[in-house]
Amino acid sequence: MAAGCGVYSGVVRFSSRVDISEPNPIAQAEAAAQCSGIVLGKLNDSNPTRHGLAPAQVPGVYAADPRGDRRAREALARFLTGRSPDDSGGADIRRTGDTGIRPVDPDHLYLLSSTSQAYSWLIKLLCDAGDAVLAPKPGYPLIESIARLECVEAIEYQLCYDGSWFIDTAELRELLEGPDGERIRALIVINPNNPTGSYVKPSEREAIVTMCRAHDVALIADEVFYDYALEPFAGNARLAGEPGVLTFALDGFSKMLAAPQAKVGWIEVSGPDEDVRGAMRRLDVIADDYLPMGDIIAERIPELLVAAPVQTKRVRERVRGNLAMLRRILADDPHGVTSLLRPEGGWNVLLRVPSVIDENALVLRMIADHRLTGQPGYFFDMASNGYLAVSLLPEPDEFVRNIRAVLDTIDTMIGE
Repeated sequence: MAAGCGVYSGVVRFSSRVDISEPNPIAQAEAAAQCSGIVLGKLNDSNPTRHGLAPAQVPGVYAADPRGDRRAREALARFLTGRSPDDSGGADIRRTGDTGIRPVDPDHLYLLSSTSQAYSWLIKLLCDAGDAVLAPKPGYPLIESIARLECVEAIEYQLCYDGSWFIDTAELRELLEGPDGERIRALIVINPNNPTGSYVKPSEREAIVTMCRAHDVALIADEVFYDYALEPFAGNARLAGEPGVLTFALDGFSKMLAAPQAKVGWIEVSGPDEDVRGAMRRLDVIADDYLPMGDIIAERIPELLVAAPVQTKRVRERVRGNLAMLRRILADDPHGVTSLLRPEGGWNVLLRVPSVIDENALVLRMIADHRLTGQPGYFFDMASNGYLAVSLLPEPDEFVRNIRAVLDTIDTMIGE
C-alpha cells in the first residue's frame, strides 16, 4: 500500500444521477440463470449480428460489453502489467518488492473513445449539478469546459514555480476544508501536467492520497503524457493502481502513439474495495447507456499495443533531442532574456520571455513577421504575463526555425 495509506473507513459519495436501484424480478432471474451457466433465449433479441444479418464488412457477433471488448481489455491489461517503468524514468506503484508486480485486472478497465469522454463519465459518476472538482492551474482549459457542460464547477488549485514546479498542498487542504469543501467531489491531477511538464512528486502524492481519503474525495489522474520523461526528478510513479483512495487513472493512444486520430482511451479503477465496487457498479450503468466502443476499433487494440513501445520511443527521442537543441540555442543567445522553465515530462515546454512585452503583441508580431503563431501563457492561466508555450514535436529543422523566429521577434520588440 502507498505511503500514508492507513486504515480506510470512509466511503466516497457518488452522484444521484446514476440509477442503481434493485433490478426487477425478471432481471434478477436472468442474472441468476447466467450465474448458473444457463443460456436463455430472448423473445426481444434485437441484435442483428445474432441472426445472420451482419454485413460482410463487419463480421462477428456484437457482445455489447459496457466496459469494452473483453479481448481488447485483456490485451491492454497484459500491456499495462508488463510495461517497464524504466521507459518513462519513473517507478511503478504496482511493483511490490520481492513479490513482483500486481497484475492489472481487465475487469477494472473501461475502454472509451478518449480521455475527454472519460472526464465526462467520471464527473457524471461523482458529481451532481452544483458540485465541484479541483483542477490544476496553469493547465489546459479542457477540464473547465467539460465540467461546465456537466453543470459542475472546476475550482482551480495552483502549481507554483521556484526553479521547478510543485503542487501547493497547503492550498489544497484549505480548499477541501473551506466553504466549498462539501461540494468538492474529485481532485484532478495531470501527471505530468500540460504545459508545465511537472510530475506529481512522492511527497505530494502522499499528501494528496491522505487528504482525498480524509474528505471522501475521489482522485482522477490524467497520465497521457507519463511516458515522455524529459528532465524528471527521482521518485516519479504512475498513480494508476493507487490502492489508498478511489482512483481513476486515464490514458490512451492519442499521446502514447502520437496519433490523435486513434480515438482509444481507457480508465483504470483502483482503491479501497468498497469504493471500487460502488464506482464500477455505477460506471457500468453510464457505459451501458453510452454504448461500448465499437468492435471495429476494439479489435485493432492488440496490434496497436504491439506497436506502442517503438512508437513511444520514437516520439521520446524527438522531444528529448529538440529539448537539448532548445537549451543550446538559448545558451548561445547573446541577449539572454529568454529562458526555459524546467520541463520534467511531456512534449510541451514553457518559455519565459521579457514581461515588458505583451504576450498578445508578441504572437501577433510573429504572425506578421514570420507567419508563425503560438499559445501565450494566459491561454493556460499563468499567474503573470511573459510566457509562451512551445511544442517539442516538430522535425528538428522546423523546430530550430521556430525558436529562432521567437528570439528574433523578442529582440526586435525590445529594440523598438
